[in-house]
Amino acid sequence: MNIPVVNLQALVAVVFFVAAVFVARAVVNIYRGKWPGSPLILLYLRVLLGFLLAGAVVLAYYSFAGIDIISRHL
Repeated sequence: MNIPVVNLQALVAVVFFVAAVFVARAVVNIYRGKWPGSPLILLYLRVLLGFLLAGAVVLAYYSFAGIDIISRHL
């Protein structure tokens, strides 16, 4: 399969964004008390959410610009 790396980059950005949505939903459920969790777990999930969103934004930006950053750094 000859899929352009920029398209794979966009796909990874979408996966990061979907994962960020699930993490954000988990944070809300833990904060409201629907799910068990401690403040330390909330801190961890919020940091993870930040990294996922940052990764999604950067990968999407470079894929829309047509710049390959995945294979450049391998």
